[in-house]
Parts: sequence; structure tokens; C-alpha cells
Amino acid sequence: MSRPLPLILVQAPGRPFGDLAGFAADVERRARGCAPSALVVYPELHLGETSTGAQAAPEEGAEPLDGSRDASLAELAGDLGIWLVPGSVYERGRDGHVYNSAPVYSPQGKRVASYRKIFPWRPYETTQPGREFTVVDLDGVGRIGLSICYDTWFPEVSRHLAWMGAELIVNVVRTSTSDRAQEVVLNRANAIANQTFVASVNAAAPSGVGRSLLIDPQGTVRAETPADGDTTLTDVIDLDETGNVRRFGTAGLSRIWDQFRPDDQPVPLPLYGGRIDPATWNPAPAAQQ
Repeated sequence: MSRPLPLILVQAPGRPFGDLAGFAADVERRARGCAPSALVVYPELHLGETSTGAQAAPEEGAEPLDGSRDASLAELAGDLGIWLVPGSVYERGRDGHVYNSAPVYSPQGKRVASYRKIFPWRPYETTQPGREFTVVDLDGVGRIGLSICYDTWFPEVSRHLAWMGAELIVNVVRTSTSDRAQEVVLNRANAIANQTFVASVNAAAPSGVGRSLLIDPQGTVRAETPADGDTTLTDVIDLDETGNVRRFGTAGLSRIWDQFRPDDQPVPLPLYGGRIDPATWNPAPAAQQ
């Protein structure tokens, strides 16, 4: 038995936040000829630039999550029959704050989830931090988790997504700085430490420095872009591989989710004012397993 998930990972330069028609044409071009119900992923704030090519200020491109942009993106996903993560967008929350949010749209043309970036890159990013981890069930396939750029530097994010049953972590990125080299290592580490696929999709030049990559649950890089050019990575992953690695171990050895025994005592975590509790350590099963 297998659960294949076709992936279309788009390393592209940013686009003006109002250019939804141009974005739709680009998605259609890249998805043409690919398997139905593919998961198409664009970089962080892909629809977040001004007409001059500069990154828009949060206040400039923000609109409510259920605004006209949302309707256009949902319709696009439905018309093409794809799962769509259009990168992230500036969301005007009902509380008046602006969030950096990654929505997910289904092949049925509906927004099924949205994740607000928990760790903005301070002091440079001024969006309001989110407060909830987000996983999404892709009907009949498996469960993915969402993270945005700097989130990958905080192992708590990937750990919680894996614990919530994520078999693939989608990390949308807009890194234009030299620390992309470190992010590549961190994404591989997150895949290994949590035994899950990781897809880290960065922007192309001039918006970012590229180096997008797809990593399997043992930490092996399945596909990557060596440079910063406009590129599309395509692959088909089997989400059953996540369960296999967790069952048999990384390299057939390490089974991190089976670490604790019923009589083990909780481990205090003073940093969080909490603890690791053996009774709650094991990850949730994905809905399709």
C-alpha cells in the first residue's frame, strides 16, 4: 500500500500583491501536464511585492482572510483541481493586527486552513505573531503541517507539527540573506529529528537566494535547486514512508517516537514551564492511516 502525493514546488521571484491574474497564469503553466490533485507550493509572501518589485509593507498588502483575494485563490485551486499553498499573504485580522499567513486551498475550490507565522524575524518583520500550530488533512492522502521561513529555526514548531500527525512539513520561505546555508541544514535536521518529509520552498532572485529543497523522513535530500533561478521542482512522495521510518527507525535503528515506556517519569522542561510526559509523547495518527 502507498499514499502518493505529487508535489510542485515553485521557486519564483515575488509578484505584486494585486497581480492575481498573472499568478493564476503562472500556476496553470507550472501545473499543466502534472498529476491531478498535486500539491502546489509557492514561497513566502509571493504575492507581497509592490509594482516596483520591492517587498510591500504589511499594511500595504493586507486584507481580511476571506476577502476578494481569498475568493480568487480558491477558485483557481478548484479550476485546476490542485491543492494550493500560494506562499503566504498579509492578513488583516479581525483584531486589527496584520499577520503573515499561509492559506491552503483544496481541489474543490475551498480554503481548508490557514497558518499565521508564529516567529516573525524580529526586529525586521513587524507582523503580529500567530499563536497556533496548523496541520491540514489532504483528503484521501495524508496530513501536512505548515511553517513559514524563520519558524524553521525553532525546533518546537516542527516537533509540534510532527506530534500533531504531520507527515510532510511545508516551509514557505523568503530568505535573501547569507543564512540560507544554515536553513538548509536546519530543514534536514527537522526532517531527521521528527521523521517527516520537509519541503522548504524559497523565493528566486531578486526576492530570495533560492536553494529550495525536498527532504525525506531520513534526512536525505530528494530534490534541490543549487542556485537562485526561477525553477520548478517536481516529485511524487509516498507518505507511507513517514510511518515506515517511524516504525522501523531512521537507518533501521532510531525510533524516537517509541522512546518512552509506561513507567517512565515526566521530564521537567523549565524553559517552557512544562514537561515531556510519556503519556502524551506519541504523535497523533494521520486521518488517512
